[in-house]
Amino acid sequence: MSSVNEVGSQKLVELVAEKLQQQNLQKPRYVDFVKSGAGKERVPEQENFWFVRSAAILRQLYLHGPVRVSRLRTYFGNRKRHRSIVRHHHYKASGSIISDSLASLEKLGYVAKTKKGRVITAKGKSLLDKAANELSGR
Repeated sequence: MSSVNEVGSQKLVELVAEKLQQQNLQKPRYVDFVKSGAGKERVPEQENFWFVRSAAILRQLYLHGPVRVSRLRTYFGNRKRHRSIVRHHHYKASGSIISDSLASLEKLGYVAKTKKGRVITAKGKSLLDKAANELSGR
């Protein structure tokens, strides 16, 4: 029996993304046409970007407890290079993508709202634990 901390994060997120895609996680129409943040130049090229981002958000909730959208925006943000003497600056990720992802995860019962932010439910923990066990067994 292994935990989420013991398996590779990328493989875990990809496996959970596949499971979320099979469970018909609601994907907004605009996701295919918008950038994932101000620091990006183009829209994401991954076809399953929405599901991968939702799985990564679920993993962050598992690891770091009650989290608000602003903290997730900082986590998923990136550095943007300016073509001048100015140094790199950090740009936050899109808040609408994160909040819509949290709302759709709430509808499936994986996330719940509290006064301190969003928290992962027992159903969400179970999904991630089963995926971690599946990965360690491979």
